[in-house]
Amino acid sequence: MRMIKFFAIPFLGMVFFSCGGDATTSASTESKTTAEEVIVKEAAPTDPMTNKGIGPISNVELAAIDDAMANEGEAVFAAKCTACHKIGKRYIGPDLTGVITRRTPEWIMNMIMNPEEMVANDPIAKELLMEYSAPMANQSLTEDETRKILEYFRTI
Repeated sequence: MRMIKFFAIPFLGMVFFSCGGDATTSASTESKTTAEEVIVKEAAPTDPMTNKGIGPISNVELAAIDDAMANEGEAVFAAKCTACHKIGKRYIGPDLTGVITRRTPEWIMNMIMNPEEMVANDPIAKELLMEYSAPMANQSLTEDETRKILEYFRTI
């Protein structure tokens, strides 16, 4: 019986205060709807093959794969990234096999170089954070190192 009172009193209070038809309540409801619409728009999926992400990289020109650069990128990846990423399987972070077919080169490089802002403001990075529950660590890689990792990703 005490449990019913415990839940019933707050419930009745919510019902009492939520009922009513004055202009203030109506305006408040409209403003909530507008805020909800904004949240839905922010959550709307972004085309991953047009999204360039947020950060210093705005354009990447890809030519034929540079094997020497890819080999250097593999070494950087092995030294900095394998604590969270495994090639060919999901781990703390996503499997990066074929990532170049799922994201733009700019987005990949911005995610590597600018993970904090990407996770805070990029809709795809936010989705990844929700899925993996672990933010990407900033390894303080240079643009050159990041470009080499991108080249390595093109080979896997």
